[in-house]
Amino acid sequence: MTSQEYLYLIALTKTPKIGPVIGKNLISYCGGIEAVFKESKKNLIKIPGIGPILSENFDPTISLPEAEKEMEFITKNEIELISFLDKNYPKRMLQVESCPLILYYKGNATLNHHRTVAIVGTRKPSDYGKSMCEKIVEGLKPYDILLISGLAYGIDVTAHKKSLDADIPTVGVLGHGLDRFYPAEHTGLAKKMIQHQGGVITEFPSATLPDRENFPMRNRIIAAMSDVIVVIESKRKGGSIITAEFANDFNKDVFALPGPVNDERAEGCNKLIKQNKAHLIESSEDIAYVMRWEELDSRKVVQQQLFIELEDDESRMVSIIRDAKEISIDILTYKMDMTPSSVSSLLLNLEFKGLVRSLPGKKYTLY
Repeated sequence: MTSQEYLYLIALTKTPKIGPVIGKNLISYCGGIEAVFKESKKNLIKIPGIGPILSENFDPTISLPEAEKEMEFITKNEIELISFLDKNYPKRMLQVESCPLILYYKGNATLNHHRTVAIVGTRKPSDYGKSMCEKIVEGLKPYDILLISGLAYGIDVTAHKKSLDADIPTVGVLGHGLDRFYPAEHTGLAKKMIQHQGGVITEFPSATLPDRENFPMRNRIIAAMSDVIVVIESKRKGGSIITAEFANDFNKDVFALPGPVNDERAEGCNKLIKQNKAHLIESSEDIAYVMRWEELDSRKVVQQQLFIELEDDESRMVSIIRDAKEISIDILTYKMDMTPSSVSSLLLNLEFKGLVRSLPGKKYTLY
């Protein structure tokens, strides 16, 4: 998309009562984002089901200047704009009718990672809850996942911190604009996530406060971006249960950690399990079993072994790259203990065999 199209799309999101569903219908009806703003208001108000809303709220003389101000903030703070029409928009979210028209993203993580797991829970966890959260996160490392949570107190921040410790990419979904981090105590953590193969993402423009009504909207994004949602300690009502309900509506797999029947922090999870709205989880292996990750991984390895024969040095290089996920040619040369020309030759062979691909900055990863 062009900068002008992003500008119009932001302006559309700043129009009162124009949410994702109406916005997409409007863009489709007019034939494009710019076309919405170039169409006469006389014609816009004739659109079935949308016209009355536009007649009262659509005013480009207000929304476009606001969008221009937002674009200045985005440029100044090096924020990435991702529209629902872009290739790098989280594909899992496109299955949800209410997915945002535009996302504001700052970070390095691939949002279309091949496995995504959300971990959510109470803001006031027990020592047991925090310990189990850390155990589950650490156990997920071999499965090459992107971990998603909400950067809130309690289980969210425990999951993010353990992901960083375990070198697992992690993304925080926010209920406010990127001109702040909430709670403020987690600003340092958020910056670490941005720097270390993770990031933060939101559907809200700058100057949007962390108001209470924003967080259910945030929770729907957490559910929509994830293959798996894990709830670790929750009361019967709360943000984590809302996320689990969204996940069930979106046909996602939900897991819940059981707890003592006399502990209110376990009531929500126990209820989800009792109502067959969540699988019982004791460890990360439960997720891998239900999702059939080990079976799928073993099939992939067998297929590679069946169709591709590798020399010893090639096999060693593939193992090094697989463990690192992505690696610079300098570090690869050091780990292989070979000359740069020999490493380059091996990389070329592996690229021809369809096993390795190059990335910007002289880095390499496996297909």
